[in-house]
Amino acid sequence: MQALRNISLGRVHWLTFFAAVLTGWALLFAMAVPPEIRSLEATYGASLIEILCGGALGASGFAPALAMWVLMSAAMMAPTALPALRTYDNLGHVTATGFGRLVLGYLAAWLGFSVLAAAAQVTLHDLGLIGALGQSLSLPLTMALLIGAGAYQFTRWKDACLSRCRAPLTFFIQHWEEGPLRNGLRLGLDCVGCCWALMLLGFVGGTMNLMFMGLAMVLMTLEKLPDIGRYLTKPLGGALIASGLALPLF
Repeated sequence: MQALRNISLGRVHWLTFFAAVLTGWALLFAMAVPPEIRSLEATYGASLIEILCGGALGASGFAPALAMWVLMSAAMMAPTALPALRTYDNLGHVTATGFGRLVLGYLAAWLGFSVLAAAAQVTLHDLGLIGALGQSLSLPLTMALLIGAGAYQFTRWKDACLSRCRAPLTFFIQHWEEGPLRNGLRLGLDCVGCCWALMLLGFVGGTMNLMFMGLAMVLMTLEKLPDIGRYLTKPLGGALIASGLALPLF
């Protein structure tokens, strides 16, 4: 009976995890719906709905921009951590674990990133460098984002963070005694270290462009897989640098 109860609990926390990810993407889709077909305000009569889903988060101030970045970071980055979360869950079969606290710690690291990204979005919008949907309006800014993200792919900081993300079993064995919350925070900080520059490419394609952000999520997920990622990281960096340098020609 105890074994069956453990299996049931395991299913519940994974179902909750995937339900939360799907809900996050659904909310992002709602935010990205064009204003002319959005009827949430008329339906619910709440001005907050318009602020959060009005498609002009950068123009609305820091709080709505932060809400968007928190939601986007959680929806995009939680799936990239699946191999690590699965490894931790497997270790929990023989040792007591706190899956929810691990995820909470992981997301706390991305909350910190979201604060900085939201501040950057509002500042860039106020300077006229990005539009209301988070897309770059400046050729130098676009070039800097592409070349910067590409160059970061070749740095030792990227390699160090990525190597830990690709070896979750070793990571958890080294830090297991610190507990799930601190393990999650460490894992999240490594993930931010891997992906922050790629996440900022949202300012190139538009932070409300779900196709662009979805592609970025797929690339960041593949990059963390050892058998695939080692063939992806540096070629991706080269492609980004080449795109940035070639942009003035187009």
